[in-house]
Amino acid sequence: MTYEDIAKLLDQEAKYLLAHRCENLPKELIYQVNPNQIRDVFSQSNRNQRVIENLEKIYGHGRLANTGYLSILPVDQGVEHSASFSFYKNPLYFDPENIIRLALEAESSAIASSFGALALLSRKYADKIPFIVKINHNELLTYPNKWEQTIFAPVKQAYDLGAVAIGATIYFGSAESNRQIKEISQAFYEAHQLGMATILWCYPRNSAWKTKDADYNSSADITSQANHLGVTIGADIIKQKMPSIDGAFRHFKFAKYSDQMYESLSTENPIDMLRLQVINCYAGKISLLNSGGESDAENNFEKDLKAAVKSAVINKRAGGSGLILGRKAFKRPMEEGVRLLRAVQDVYLEEQITIA
Repeated sequence: MTYEDIAKLLDQEAKYLLAHRCENLPKELIYQVNPNQIRDVFSQSNRNQRVIENLEKIYGHGRLANTGYLSILPVDQGVEHSASFSFYKNPLYFDPENIIRLALEAESSAIASSFGALALLSRKYADKIPFIVKINHNELLTYPNKWEQTIFAPVKQAYDLGAVAIGATIYFGSAESNRQIKEISQAFYEAHQLGMATILWCYPRNSAWKTKDADYNSSADITSQANHLGVTIGADIIKQKMPSIDGAFRHFKFAKYSDQMYESLSTENPIDMLRLQVINCYAGKISLLNSGGESDAENNFEKDLKAAVKSAVINKRAGGSGLILGRKAFKRPMEEGVRLLRAVQDVYLEEQITIA
């Protein structure tokens, strides 16, 4: 897709998103994405040489290789959302080999999936595309459902199958969040000792934050603070949902906040809200990837394409480093999934779309 194609797809939102300037948190305050980010940032850190090399494998693979941007395909929904619900539209994805094929054909930076899926095919594919093993999951068979992440595979198993990184989720704000913080902090330490990189899904999750009028689980202030906690425990890459609202601390009157904080840091523009997420990742030195979100209820390709491209534009212009997009891609025929993933990559390759 060209710049003109992207602007046409955004339609009436094109100017609002493509011409926006971040005034409250100008781009000079953040480390801007570039091909040398890994060496610039992590050569000064406690990460050993193997961690740096494995990060470079992820950043050096696929269509976005050596740009500083990432396009990662995540498919752990078979556990997180139940396999039948996740794959009934495309039963071929019950076979994890087709998940890896989708990532390869789309020239993704890496594939992130469960231990079992990647272990089954590690000898065939671990040297062809970087593997990221998701070590914990929210199993969905407990009734009633609860927001709980459980370790499914120890770090050493991910290392043994040839993974370059582990991924994990913490449900910040949930009843078990303190245990999850301790558990994943230790897992990240073990991964770094073994030379693997670490990616944290920093998901706020508390039913009290969802009201009849709005879902504050995706509020800019809560998600940004979750990012700050994620980098605190040693995540090399942060994954976060797109912010859709702000002001959760003020609305529910908890944590620390001031009215001036909201006025000085952000606006209602989604690029400004996402800039707040970026600056909470150590001013952008730790890469921020945003999730692609659910697919259209009617599986409408054009709606999903527009939503995915819009998310990529917001992420890139805010100073983010890419998308981890799965459901919009694998809940449709593989040819369409590849096309959608490549359209997202086109946003990051388009030089006219700059950091706001």
